[in-house]
Amino acid sequence: MRARSALVYTVLRLLAFLVPLGVLLLFPVFQELPWLAAIFAALIGFSLSLLFLRRPLEKVTGGLAERRTQRSTTTGRRSGADSDADAEDAVVDAARVDVDREQRPAAD
Repeated sequence: MRARSALVYTVLRLLAFLVPLGVLLLFPVFQELPWLAAIFAALIGFSLSLLFLRRPLEKVTGGLAERRTQRSTTTGRRSGADSDADAEDAVVDAARVDVDREQRPAAD
């Protein structure tokens, strides 16, 4: 992950919140209820980030995933998802063995 892409994304998300907050606080209703202006600004900022900040978000998350993959391959450690999948496979295999034993006819 590049620090620049994370910084750009963070600044854009802050602007998506602060600009609507500043505009809303210009209205007399929101000057009396600034917490309501903050809630509306958060909703507007969230909506704007979903609509317009998808590409910067993909850059940040892609960089994080790449960094995590590189770290796990260089240290030889397995991810939690891999170890969980192995544990689940072991349980399923053990259940199959038990079912096979029950279905086998008893030897006299």
